[in-house]
Amino acid sequence: MPERATGRGFGRVLVAVYGLFALAATGRSVLQISQTWPHPPMPFVLSAVAAVIYLVATVALARGDRTSARVALVTISIELLGVLAVGIWSYADPSAFVAPGSNSDTTVWSKFGQGYGYVPLVLPIVGLWWLRRSR
Repeated sequence: MPERATGRGFGRVLVAVYGLFALAATGRSVLQISQTWPHPPMPFVLSAVAAVIYLVATVALARGDRTSARVALVTISIELLGVLAVGIWSYADPSAFVAPGSNSDTTVWSKFGQGYGYVPLVLPIVGLWWLRRSR
């Protein structure tokens, strides 16, 4: 049975974008959590969760075998649910997503990824589309 091509063609671009977001979310969460340790606020923890999700999705999409494609499907589905949940939450309770002493959003997924040009909202939709198309 042929392997999936999740990491080939357009998939390479998708892997690169996921990798970029994995690095950005990891850097952001490490900085935020280290500055507020041992009591990081929930949004900082959500940044770390996003980083792990982006990292797992990157590796799974790049590998492209059947098991990795399943892992990518689950991970990207969780990512989409997370973006939607955090996006709604950040509008419903904006004060929960403000860094101490700042007025900026504190997670990649706040306001559906507004601070990142809404790419965090579009990325899982494109990722799920690509997984379906590359079957």
